[in-house]
Amino acid sequence: MDFVAHSWLEQQCNIIQGAARGVVLGVPDNGVCTPVACWPEGQSASPELLAAARAAMADRKAVLHRNAGADAGKARFDVIACPLASRDRLIGIVAVEVASRPEEQQRGVLQLLKWGVTWLELLFEQQERVSQQPLVTVLEMLTVCLEHPHFQAAATALVTELGTRLDCSRVSLGFLQGNRIRLRALSHSAGFGNKTSLVRALEAAMEEAVDQDTVIVFPGPEAACPPVTCNHERLSREQGDTTLCTVPLVDNGTMTGALLLERPADRPFDSRTLALCTDLAALLGPALELRRRDDRWLLTKIAVALRSRLADLMGPRHVGLKLAGLTLAALLGFMTAAPGMYRITADAVLEGRIQRAIVAPVDGFIATSDIQAGAIVRQGQVMGRLEDKDLQLERQKWTSQKAQFSREYRSALAEHDRARSSILSAQIDQADAQLRLVNEQLARMQITAPFDGVVVSGDLSQSLGSPVERGEILFEVAPLDDYRLVLQVNENDIPQISQDQAGELRLAGLPGEPLPFVVENITPVAETSAGGNTFRVEAALESETAQLRPGMEGVGKVSIGRRKLSWIWTHNLVDWLRLQAWSWWP
Repeated sequence: MDFVAHSWLEQQCNIIQGAARGVVLGVPDNGVCTPVACWPEGQSASPELLAAARAAMADRKAVLHRNAGADAGKARFDVIACPLASRDRLIGIVAVEVASRPEEQQRGVLQLLKWGVTWLELLFEQQERVSQQPLVTVLEMLTVCLEHPHFQAAATALVTELGTRLDCSRVSLGFLQGNRIRLRALSHSAGFGNKTSLVRALEAAMEEAVDQDTVIVFPGPEAACPPVTCNHERLSREQGDTTLCTVPLVDNGTMTGALLLERPADRPFDSRTLALCTDLAALLGPALELRRRDDRWLLTKIAVALRSRLADLMGPRHVGLKLAGLTLAALLGFMTAAPGMYRITADAVLEGRIQRAIVAPVDGFIATSDIQAGAIVRQGQVMGRLEDKDLQLERQKWTSQKAQFSREYRSALAEHDRARSSILSAQIDQADAQLRLVNEQLARMQITAPFDGVVVSGDLSQSLGSPVERGEILFEVAPLDDYRLVLQVNENDIPQISQDQAGELRLAGLPGEPLPFVVENITPVAETSAGGNTFRVEAALESETAQLRPGMEGVGKVSIGRRKLSWIWTHNLVDWLRLQAWSWWP
């Protein structure tokens, strides 16, 4: 821009008659004016020129300051300033000192300066477009690469578009696989054979550039230390003396592949095209490598990741990874060699060995009850009562009838009426029997505890006055000093459980007090639960504590024997895999 501004200002001031001094000021994004060109060359901008330029920048239009130097005792002159704009953006100011003349003539000079400024604006826009064209091309190529979800489609579209944009007869793209370059895409070609001589020649040329880590142009300009171009020369000769340009692709400092462009011999690669290809390779290399990595098979990704971690583990640096690897190896060795006690874990619940159900003796209604589940009761303690009004009335009835029969019986004896006395004696016996029955029923109206224990279930305090039927369970009572342990063992572990095996119980209510037990009975009937099928295993506690209560839950562990730690932690998974393999095996 500086050279163009100098040339334009010199020509413009030569055209304007009476021009004494001129300046072109640039206006960057921060709004500070800086001189770009001055005329005559070597002179600086005067304060009058700068003042007119600031006024034009503030008003965004041309300004005319007349008699700018009259008060300074200098020659009379006028200052004309015009803004420079590009796409509605202020890019500079042009200011010129001209000899003072009538206003009509100065306006003509102003119009002449505006025409020159228009020409300069067009020149700047053209240079800006030319400077931005490579960047636009690079971004468009990146868009072509990223708009396809799969690597092969993206690579083919990229080389085809690149061949069209750069006027190339063929563009090839290759990537490193191991130590060799493999051709992955050809312009204007959806498929190609992997063993053709052309493919091998293209791969050899790309390997030549990758091995030397440099851009190779053949035929290229003479240089003090030219690169080796044997494969390029052979490929050019086989394709009819074409011009070749190979640019390596780099991702994070690592060579990943190469881009090979071919043109006819009469259209060699100029410096501008080489710079564009270099920029394309710098931007497209990481994008293509990322797309290629994402498009690989899952097993390939896993293998590459493992190989990379193994290289880090065996190579220099990565001290943390090496320490983690040694720790893991030591842990695996310990698990493989060290034995441990294998124990089967199961949910456990404590039950009373004897559990007595207290039922309603007769049909009736609940009168009173102060006992709830969890209460401690003693043998013979009243736990509740049933309504006995009907029975009391029945007893009064038979008591009065017995008294009446007794009076009549005494009267018959006094009259020596043997027949009547015999009948009355039988009726008295019948009344006695009914009274005994009623008294027995009245005694049963009191619900008492059969032995010392704890109430496991039952709460009649919320059911006072409600009817009950004969045989309906009202309470369940279990003893306080005789328990059995019930384990719910998973079906996968039940084959290893046998009688007389020892174990240890920890209850939720007593987590810090382990209780030893011995397996007594294994019920051969499975029960279905949320976690699968389980079997009921009964065990006897070897020691008890006063804090135990029926219904307490916890976790029990049955000791099976000593096994390798690796087997203890992996046998469930191995068994599951065996079962799955068997279910899918034809």
